Amino acid sequence: MEIKDFLRDICEAPGVSGYEHNVAKIVNAAFLDYADEVRQDRLGNVVFYKKGTGENRPRILLAAHMDEIGLMVTKVEEGGFLRFSAVGGIDPRTIVGQEVILYGKEALPGVIGVKPPHLTAGEDLTKAHSMEDLHIDVALPEERVKKLVSVGDLAVIRREMIDLAGNSVAAKAMDDRAGIAVLLTCLQELERLQHKADVFAVATVQEEVGVRGAATATYGVVPDIGIAVDVTHGEMPGVPEHETSKLGKGPALTLGPNIHPKVGNELINIAKEYKIPYQLEVSPAPTGTDARAIQVTRGGIPTGLVSIPLRYMHTSVELLDLEDVKLSGRLLAYFIAAVDAAFLEGLKCS
Repeated sequence: MEIKDFLRDICEAPGVSGYEHNVAKIVNAAFLDYADEVRQDRLGNVVFYKKGTGENRPRILLAAHMDEIGLMVTKVEEGGFLRFSAVGGIDPRTIVGQEVILYGKEALPGVIGVKPPHLTAGEDLTKAHSMEDLHIDVALPEERVKKLVSVGDLAVIRREMIDLAGNSVAAKAMDDRAGIAVLLTCLQELERLQHKADVFAVATVQEEVGVRGAATATYGVVPDIGIAVDVTHGEMPGVPEHETSKLGKGPALTLGPNIHPKVGNELINIAKEYKIPYQLEVSPAPTGTDARAIQVTRGGIPTGLVSIPLRYMHTSVELLDLEDVKLSGRLLAYFIAAVDAAFLEGLKCS
């Protein structure tokens, strides 16, 4: 499957944290041809196993999360208007006036409404909206809404992926469905490479609410090395250059205490060897990614982090360059092909 088409399918599917089953079905169908075994754990992580060659095979975990931020109904108000709260990190400023699909007893289209400026007092016009100011309007009578919608039902922003100039695309849930696309690219590349390591490519759940899936997946796989794949902030107006990475210039490779130095350096060495463009990113604290959970699972896992530059994170128009997705997958495949028992032994000497 073409990576762009795959990314479109998974980004447009609903998959709020804790409710990722629709996305998992698409991922499962796309990955089956490249895995020797597939299993799903009790939390919902989907684990794709690709066997290495020989004996004493290293075990490498690749993790990218398939959940997205979303909305959850908290109250059906008079008139059928729906109050809601956020699942994951939603900035209320970004959802005013958005279209949504609400998943009650049936899928309902709706909009997030707010009081128009004509009816807003002057001093309130300069204030940012809070979640309490907003509601979902499905334009149905209250009685009908109460039959179809319950407290706890979910809603996601309605957005189709759009093509922009060059290799750029924008969609909701690129964080981190783009990482899932990197895993698929990696498995496709591995089809033509020899690798001693056993590979466990995991589509994890519930990253946006506390990296929970990565913790249980790592505990179950017990890898020798873990690499998280996620997005990072792309360059954009108003943000200092040193806090971002450039789109179309390759993956960002993280250095810092969350990253095992030999894993981080080997990713850099592989990128140089195969002339894969890359960028460096530093994180002096635990990263806000699955790498945070992988590193401290069981007795500790040597961990790396590969990130795709992305603009407008946690909005419905997350924007990236597809070339960065492909380069990230290629880098991971060559890294895996280079890992052997001697490399694992070197990790113990740090």
